[in-house]
Formats: sequence, C-alpha cells, structure tokens
Amino acid sequence: MTNIDIVLKEAMQIDGAVGVALVDYTSGMTLGQAGGANLNLEVAAAGNTEVVRSKLRTMEALGLREGIEDILITLDTQYHLIRLITDQSGIGLFLYLALDKHRSNLALARRKLANLERTIEI
Repeated sequence: MTNIDIVLKEAMQIDGAVGVALVDYTSGMTLGQAGGANLNLEVAAAGNTEVVRSKLRTMEALGLREGIEDILITLDTQYHLIRLITDQSGIGLFLYLALDKHRSNLALARRKLANLERTIEI
C-alpha cells in the first residue's frame, strides 16, 4: 500500500508550493503529481531526470561515494527542489517541488520535504 497521493498533497501545503511530483529517474516518468496549474510537471520531471542523472555520473567520475540529499535550482521567481528518495524501496525515485520564491521559506521547505521523503511508502 502506498501513500504517494497523501505525501504529494502534504507537499502542496508547504508555503509557496506551485507543484510537486514523484519521478522515476531511470525512465523520466512521473509516478504522481499535485498542483502545477502553471507548470507542466511532466516536462519538468523529464528535464530534472537529466539533471539527476548528470549529477550522479559526475559524482561517479569524481569518485565521490556520497548520497545526494537534494538539488536546488534557483530561478528569478522560483525555487526548484529535487529530493532523492533514500529508502531502499524508493531507489531511483525523487520528489520534485517547485516553489514561488516570494511566498516560500527555502530552509523550511527543504526540511518539510525531507520529512515527507522519509514518510513515503512505495
């Protein structure tokens, strides 16, 4: 039994949330999404899949044996957070959260997304 929809709805309660998706970075497919009225989450998922893959390849080439907590992309009006799922059942997945920069608190959003990542059941 998964709780993906519940986690995505809770992520949309984060101040400034624009849209959220659970993404499989091995395929680039969105497994669930919420919000995103002004943001195509399918396109964002596919594009951010390439970001995650590129970072993982770079870390491997550098010999870094660390895990990625999150990846932050800062735009003029938005923050885009990519949070890799660390649980064994979620290997190959990430949570993607887009935030309105002027209505959000980045530190709190990162903390809340990390807490949600730990509660997700795949």
